[in-house]
Amino acid sequence: MSEPVRLQRFLAAGGVAARRKAEAMIAEGRVRVNGEVVRTPGTKVDPAHDSVTVDNEAVFPLDHFYVLLNKPKACITAVSDDRGRPTVMDYLPNLPVPVKPVGRLDFYTEGVLFLTNDGELAAKLLAPASHVPKTYHAKVHGHVTPDQLTRLRAGVTLEDGMVTQPAEVALLPSESKHSWVAVTIYEGKHHQVHRMFEALNFRVDKLQRVAFANLTFHHLRVGDARELTQQELNELRQAVGLPRGPVARGRWRASRESTDIPRRARAKARAEADAEAGGAEIEPAPAREPAPESRPRAPSSSQRRDSSAHAAPSFGRRDRGPRSGARDDRGPRSGARDDRGPRSGARDDRGPRSGARDDRGPRSGVGPRSGARDDRGPRGGAGPRGGARDDRGPRSGAGPRSGAGPRSGAGPRSGARDDRGPRGAPRDGRGPRSGARDAHKAGPRRGQGRSSGKRR
Repeated sequence: MSEPVRLQRFLAAGGVAARRKAEAMIAEGRVRVNGEVVRTPGTKVDPAHDSVTVDNEAVFPLDHFYVLLNKPKACITAVSDDRGRPTVMDYLPNLPVPVKPVGRLDFYTEGVLFLTNDGELAAKLLAPASHVPKTYHAKVHGHVTPDQLTRLRAGVTLEDGMVTQPAEVALLPSESKHSWVAVTIYEGKHHQVHRMFEALNFRVDKLQRVAFANLTFHHLRVGDARELTQQELNELRQAVGLPRGPVARGRWRASRESTDIPRRARAKARAEADAEAGGAEIEPAPAREPAPESRPRAPSSSQRRDSSAHAAPSFGRRDRGPRSGARDDRGPRSGARDDRGPRSGARDDRGPRSGARDDRGPRSGVGPRSGARDDRGPRGGAGPRGGARDDRGPRSGAGPRSGAGPRSGAGPRSGARDDRGPRGAPRDGRGPRSGARDAHKAGPRRGQGRSSGKRR
């Protein structure tokens, strides 16, 4: 047999409205019990036998439902808001039954929030006599000393003269320059944690509720929600002295990604509605006055890109012209550096790097390679290879490498090795580096005979 309940509570459990709004409906004569209009709030009805209607529509008690939400910042703990602010219900899509928050969290406080339509359990959890523990992590602006922690544990006097009950307080390990403090309280005064630290001349920069009774935020991201499991519900009811009875399926779940688009759409609609109600129009930003000539402003990145075709870049390239699409006036790629002087002090006799190699002689009897090595003779034993190796003799004791004319020969290879001596000699004139380097590859290159030198 079911127990009789008050009419406004029955309407709230049936999802019609909150208790206060249900009392207003009863006073307006919109509620009928067994066909008769009831205008007295507090009238008790038997859910198993009495018929209740609101505006001629039947009302039935709904199954109990229990939700755990990791509340994000910037939303209020309410079912709806007359000012159009986002609520926690924006993160709970497709609920099978309507639920309501148990307790409140501040607008900028995040963490564990319990919602249900089980009025009996909600009333027990909020009752001061139940002493339900609530644990918070608070980031306090400044450094909290051990003596101040002792004061918080014993209870502090708030600004209105009320003394808080003893709390469990501990410092949390943190690399921040401010203190993180874990606070567990057993009462629920308005903004109690903020006011406790304000009594010690501290400001709370960030506040998170990490536990409510036996419910924690573990394995639940900020903005996600899920239904309680049967074990969690049994422990929660047992903590406040209620028997086990209601069933929690533990199947429903919501993620913040699934509510992101609807929340943004609602936020946009609220902003447009506020703009229309207030008649606010977006005005163009006033034009900024030009900077004084005595203090020229640095060009922006876009201005630098636009002027890159006319402004010479740094690093000694002022004679090169634009960086891209305008190299026609530069001449050859490497032939435009003659006015800078030789790069290493000996390249001014080379001529342009490209487009001026016709006088080198054929590389292999086909065409000139570079036009700067005409006096070298064959690579294998005619002229000096780099202008300083003419005393070495042929590289392999044979004729040219390919027998097709000199590979190159227009003076020294780099113009800076004329005093080095043979290739195998050290650079400081101390004699050969190894005594036989000029003959270590004296063997035939391409079928020219056996090697006469000793290989190292």
